[in-house]
Amino acid sequence: MPISIKIGDVVEMKKQHPCGNKEFEITRVGMDVKIKCTKCSREIMLDRETFEKRVKKIITKE
Repeated sequence: MPISIKIGDVVEMKKQHPCGNKEFEITRVGMDVKIKCTKCSREIMLDRETFEKRVKKIITKE
């Protein structure tokens, strides 16, 4: 069953971004998920399956 996420949620990933941050804001949801680093504002697009494997926990829900 897919994780229930919405645009604006902040998630913690298992691995950190090269800038050293683990927290990302969700900017797009669908078959692909687009996340934005909360520290350096870089955007990453992942397919849903890969995203759900890499998420450690959902920090905030709006």
